[in-house]
Amino acid sequence: MAPMESAYPAATASSSSGMARLGASLHVKGEITGNEDLAIDGSVEGLVHLEERKLTVGASARLTADVIAREVVVYGNVKGNLRARDRIEIKKDGSVVGDLTTARIMIEDGAYFKGSIEIDKSGDATESSDLDKPSYARASRSAATTSSAL
Repeated sequence: MAPMESAYPAATASSSSGMARLGASLHVKGEITGNEDLAIDGSVEGLVHLEERKLTVGASARLTADVIAREVVVYGNVKGNLRARDRIEIKKDGSVVGDLTTARIMIEDGAYFKGSIEIDKSGDATESSDLDKPSYARASRSAATTSSAL
């Protein structure tokens, strides 16, 4: 296996070319899991699970999904809960309706957000005991609940 690992340097976390892309004309229903960074420009319904990777939701993307990742950057529209071990960013034209759990958060002026924010500095934003419960049934440790168009 060692020769195969060295033959794919693009799969390393430091390489920007190791990012998978879901194009604008694609629509996925179900679960997306993986071990590489992902950029979504199409639409997704279901679950996106990229435990140790970065998810970028493009400007044309429409997600009706729960997301679990190391880092989430939103330029498009997301309806669902976001859980990121490291950080969540909602860019100026981005829109998120759902609950956020992360260690760091950035919401730019002009972004839309409706939901609650839980700051989890332990880095364990993917607590598995809560994943099987709907958001209203989870233990409430929220630091803030807000609705804003900044």
